[in-house]
Amino acid sequence: MAVAIDRLFSGSTVLCDGAMGTMLYSNGVFINRCYDELNVSQPETVRSVHEQYLQAGAEVIETNTFGANGFRLEHFGLRDKVREFNVAGVAIARQTVEAMREKQGSEAFVAGAVGSLGVRLVPVGKVTLEEARAAFAEQMAALAEGGVDLLIAETLMSVDEAEQAVLAAREAAPQLKIVVMMTVNEDGNCLDGTTPEDAAKRLTAIGADAVGCNCSSGPTIVLSVIERMRKVTKLPLVAMPNAGLPTSVEGRHIYLTSPEYMASFTRKAVRAGANWVGGCCGTTPAHIRAMRGALRALDAQRTAEATAKVAAPVAEIGSEHRVEPPVLSERSGIGRMIADGEFVTMVEIVPPKGFNCAKELSGAELLKQYGVHAINVPDSPRASARMSNQSLCLQIQQKVGIETILHYTCRDRNILSIQSDLLGAASSGLKNILCLTGDPPKMGNYPNATAVFDVDAIGLTKIVQGLNHGLDIGKNPIGGSTGFTISVAANPGVADIDNEVRRFEYKVAAGAEFCITQPVFDRRLLEQFLRRIEGFRIPVIAGIWPLTSLRNAEFMKNDLKLSVPDEIFTRMSAAASKEDALAEGLKIAREMLEGVRAEVQGVQVSAPFNKFMAAVEVLGLSEVAV
Repeated sequence: MAVAIDRLFSGSTVLCDGAMGTMLYSNGVFINRCYDELNVSQPETVRSVHEQYLQAGAEVIETNTFGANGFRLEHFGLRDKVREFNVAGVAIARQTVEAMREKQGSEAFVAGAVGSLGVRLVPVGKVTLEEARAAFAEQMAALAEGGVDLLIAETLMSVDEAEQAVLAAREAAPQLKIVVMMTVNEDGNCLDGTTPEDAAKRLTAIGADAVGCNCSSGPTIVLSVIERMRKVTKLPLVAMPNAGLPTSVEGRHIYLTSPEYMASFTRKAVRAGANWVGGCCGTTPAHIRAMRGALRALDAQRTAEATAKVAAPVAEIGSEHRVEPPVLSERSGIGRMIADGEFVTMVEIVPPKGFNCAKELSGAELLKQYGVHAINVPDSPRASARMSNQSLCLQIQQKVGIETILHYTCRDRNILSIQSDLLGAASSGLKNILCLTGDPPKMGNYPNATAVFDVDAIGLTKIVQGLNHGLDIGKNPIGGSTGFTISVAANPGVADIDNEVRRFEYKVAAGAEFCITQPVFDRRLLEQFLRRIEGFRIPVIAGIWPLTSLRNAEFMKNDLKLSVPDEIFTRMSAAASKEDALAEGLKIAREMLEGVRAEVQGVQVSAPFNKFMAAVEVLGLSEVAV
């Protein structure tokens, strides 16, 4: 267990649970109750909260003992129950972790929660440092007796109090590591006026194993504290904010910060230097589940980027079983066109939500007749539940006879199923793969679905490259080359273009052979992107989306986060009818195609709402049907 605990403090990301009090309150426990006493009187209620957080993905759960110290319990006439409540709280948490391990095989740790004493220390108050340390030590000794894996002292009001908590831990439970978190005011300073920098320095010096900030007024202020602490300490940093400030709704305190916002905070906090993240007041299992998804995506991205940075060139892949794939021009029709420098035309067909794909097959037949070179088939775009795109690709190729590009995402599959799917695709005759990370489930109709993200698009590209050289993920032979053409995606209009260019370079290093962009509405941004990738340029296929309405343009900008110039909004808003709007959207798309034709190696045109003839008109193929 000591080795396992050390892993938590090694610099890796760790997800903690959320609020206990909020969950108990939502279960009907009056706010004036002693919540620590529930460990004895209502253990099943407490156990249910722990279970929900573990199911949401928490790796560390805190005991229901935040207020189980002598000073706080004295207010309820329960001063003599310190040991009983703490030992009982540990037992409930431990039983829940063990039950979850047997049920799901998951691993989690029990942290003894130690809250602020709820009193003022000298010289502001009457409680001496020695009395504070003794109160902390009494509670920590009981938590250690109960069998916690570590201690978390949180929501501490002053650095003097925090230091006494650390000293008490060293006296009462020297074998346990202790995490110490301050709470701060609107200015980002501790409630005694100490700056985050000074607090981090003092707690580092006195022997804390990790430091950070919790509670406070929400994610934004906690993020700023983490950024300031990171500059002065090398200890692991912990960020566990409230879900914003509570709002009174019909007499109940409601926290309005959404799970999606907490997921966004998680990404920012980790990038700012936080190692542990979790939630305080107002956070629920839904928030923790969203944060788990954010961490998985970040971990997959960092792993893939690290792999890409040190990736050996294709010629250096070491294995006696390594084979050379066919040259690009011999792998598929699209591969031949890309290799020969021909201008490629593709149209996207989205799989149906049901199992009847007659409309999609008819659309593919129409597009083939008009001379479109290939059909792109997305993989549950925007995390929606649709028919398997691999099945639709196979039916299109077998029944229509036009080549397809299979979009393949990492969202729903671990590395074992990724390999199985790709081997099956190669065996079935699917030869063009677009490697994608995938939209997170929160964007779709099933936000509670679990995202996998064992790897991201960079890691997936590396896997496909290995299969092309006859090697599986473990460098074992698979009997020959899968012969895929490998494409990746890029978004020239993304806000953080530096990160997009960096990731694009990693994708090229991992084995990408051509690129398909997100829909482009601003030619200037595409040209800037092309200039940025000149040093590692591969053929680029520009994405073009014929807008159907002003609302469609707003969706592109606000939901898909694409760059849509104001001029386009002006033109779409001037349309007097649906027909006029579609005509204007087609005109804008044709102008974009002509504007970028000389800069790219092809275009992918979307067929919004299965308007296949709209795609044909954008491509200028309406007169060439046979």
